[in-house]
Amino acid sequence: MTVHFIGAGPGAPDLLTLRGRDLIAACPVCLYAGSLVPEAILAHCPEGARIVNTAPLDLDAIVAEMAATHAAGQDVARLHSGDLSVWSAMGEQLRRLRALGIPYTVTPGVPSFAAAAAALGVELTVPKLAQSVVLTRTQGRASAMPDRESLSNFAATGATLALHLSIGQLGKVQAELLPHYGPGCPVAVVYRASWPDQAVIRCTLGDLTAAVTDDIQRTALILVGPALGEGDFEESRLYAADYDRRYRPQTSDSPWAEWRHGDD
Repeated sequence: MTVHFIGAGPGAPDLLTLRGRDLIAACPVCLYAGSLVPEAILAHCPEGARIVNTAPLDLDAIVAEMAATHAAGQDVARLHSGDLSVWSAMGEQLRRLRALGIPYTVTPGVPSFAAAAAALGVELTVPKLAQSVVLTRTQGRASAMPDRESLSNFAATGATLALHLSIGQLGKVQAELLPHYGPGCPVAVVYRASWPDQAVIRCTLGDLTAAVTDDIQRTALILVGPALGEGDFEESRLYAADYDRRYRPQTSDSPWAEWRHGDD
């Protein structure tokens, strides 16, 4: 049988994908990261399902649960918060499952940085200001940062930074970013994006450490970059009236004109 890894999204139960919901409903066993996955998502589990909170378990114990369920001929829904492609510790679980010959699938989820941007009502890539988003973090106890992946190196690009797992190191974040973005650069801190107790703090980089209160200690994302400014950017060419594109050729000799004529 199969272990289905499912990104449960940033917090709001209705930000779970339809595929994820259906897989949860089809699995008689559900292993979920209880520290971050909301219990409301467990309502999709079938009646009588065995539900295991993996927060107090180590990797060996988690894989043992999967292996025992597989041996019993049952599918497993394995829920992680956000999306599985970043900071989920999914990779080490998949490696163990491959070694054991246990099949698995991966279903993506809505990532926390996308939920934070939605809460702010912003686009993280805007013309002439930023066309890249860097997902990164500061040094933590669980995982060391490679030397080349410093905040200073990323900041030198001028891209929009989405800093995860870093709310406890605001002083370090501010000190490393100030030389590159300057004190007036827009910053947003989004606490528990999409949860009922979501909170948003907007400030400048120079005011960052003073703006964030002591009660925000975890599950907060820091967004930094000029793209977060209040509407001061150029419009893209995508919807410009004179922009030549496949569905809106501007002249008879447009490379898209013949394609468009054939489509008609």
